[in-house]
Amino acid sequence: MIPQTKNWLRANGDRPVAAKPFSSLSSYKAIKHHQTLAKTLGIPNPFYRSTEGMADKLTLIDGKPVLNFAWCDYLGLSQHPEMIAAANEATSRFGTTLSASRMVSGDTPMHRELEAEIARTIGVEAALVFVSGHAANVSTIGTLMNSDDLIVHDEFVHNSAVVGMRLSGAETRSFKHNRLDALENILRTERAKYRNVMVVIEGLYSTEGDLPDLARIVELKERYGAWLMVDDAHGCGVLGATGRGLAEHCGVDGAKVDIWMGTLSKAYASCGGYIAGNTELIDLLRYAAPGFVFSVGLPPAMTASALTALRIVQREPERVQRLHNNSKMFLEGAHARGLDTGRAAGIAMLPIMVGLTGRAAKTVARVLERGVNASFIMYPGVPMNAARLRFFLSSELTEAEINLALDVTKEELGR
Repeated sequence: MIPQTKNWLRANGDRPVAAKPFSSLSSYKAIKHHQTLAKTLGIPNPFYRSTEGMADKLTLIDGKPVLNFAWCDYLGLSQHPEMIAAANEATSRFGTTLSASRMVSGDTPMHRELEAEIARTIGVEAALVFVSGHAANVSTIGTLMNSDDLIVHDEFVHNSAVVGMRLSGAETRSFKHNRLDALENILRTERAKYRNVMVVIEGLYSTEGDLPDLARIVELKERYGAWLMVDDAHGCGVLGATGRGLAEHCGVDGAKVDIWMGTLSKAYASCGGYIAGNTELIDLLRYAAPGFVFSVGLPPAMTASALTALRIVQREPERVQRLHNNSKMFLEGAHARGLDTGRAAGIAMLPIMVGLTGRAAKTVARVLERGVNASFIMYPGVPMNAARLRFFLSSELTEAEINLALDVTKEELGR
């Protein structure tokens, strides 16, 4: 026992002192405050609903069938027979888990096939698959950057990127959403002070539904000697004529971006995340990224289903076109009904802006009662008093289903 501890115990009569309960934490108190307020206002909890059916455009919540706009099954692959067969076959062949890090216990040929397929799809040299997209962002930023470096990011980048920045110890600067003049000003005035600079943006912004000007950002990062990282979690499989992501959508060579991040859990209907780029980047992460080196590898079933999904999308680009058509139909229908979709470009994810948190919470509960399941997005996920309903679109939705969702939302917002 160290001397300071002995002296402290003597001063307190050698009596043990209980640690404070978790309920004393400010974050716990804030959660309880919101729950109490919602109960007082008669608003049911919009989070952690139990979904009793498959993740499809139709699912069961509390035993009731609903139209499901709260899942990211953009291309309708979650129930595809080839996906289910691939997952079952991989489990039969390799078991349910790798049980340890791929670095020490090895992997399967499917893991390497999947990584090669991802790299080919984006147009880069190599890729590395993590067990989650969150871990991929945290580990990559935390590995590449340190206290001698600067990270410049859009104000709306995902929490996983923010956590990675904190882990890295690098200096950070944010710029207003998609305000590239502000980005350029930071790069021009700050670049010379740091060893390395990384710019972090998203492809399809997950709460706004809009896109960055990738060509201009590439030009800026090349002019000022920075690395560019694009979180294309909602863009991969969705953006571009064949779903290859933000680069295809913007007509930019994928190799112009230093670091691509994406998920396998949305358009590709599996689980996990990836980082893609040149061989040097992937070699470094393979041996140094904690979220890869010290974490179990992606389970065989998820690996096989993700690989199958990538190949289905390449074989059936009409799925991407149907998604784009449905998204345009939703956007135009929302505008025709006087609904505010904010900055949304009208691809895959569209918000209906509400404003006050209580009003948005009541609306999402009412539309669910009428058979439409949308997501409730509030502060701190979005700015204060900018609450909204978020609708994830699918290639498998019909015109009638889209119109029903819009009509119900319009009516309930008008109550």
